[in-house]
Amino acid sequence: MAAMSPSQRRLQKELMSLIREPPPGVTVDGDQASQNLTLWTVHMEGVPGTLYEGEKFVLQFKFTNKYPFDSPEVTFVGNNIPVHPHVYSNGHICLSILTDDWSPALSVQSVCLSIVSMLSSCKEKKRPPDNSFYVKTCNKNPKKTKWWYHDDSV
Repeated sequence: MAAMSPSQRRLQKELMSLIREPPPGVTVDGDQASQNLTLWTVHMEGVPGTLYEGEKFVLQFKFTNKYPFDSPEVTFVGNNIPVHPHVYSNGHICLSILTDDWSPALSVQSVCLSIVSMLSSCKEKKRPPDNSFYVKTCNKNPKKTKWWYHDDSV
């Protein structure tokens, strides 16, 4: 077996941490992730007492060999994409830590917590105002989008 790269070692460590101490309502498909460290499936449940209570979502994390210096590509996948002002109907998430504000100090756990928090603080279920235009014209990789973070209060 080949030696692990620093990126793989970091991902392995984060995977173990996420399996052992996941944020509330978050589970990772550990078997799948340990077989392919560059592609993780993370299950997330809406927090009780929020607009998304009882709803189940699936996130896909894709990592490059530059992780953690390069942010993961994180999208909602599957049949239930949350209706939220920062989530497009194709699953792309407008969250600054996934692009401009990424730091190698962040982890899969902190990204999951940020997404849980983003959903939990939502006051009204609606798509971003430019959803249909964006979904028609965007790059398949949300990290290639030049996001314009216009409203941090939603």
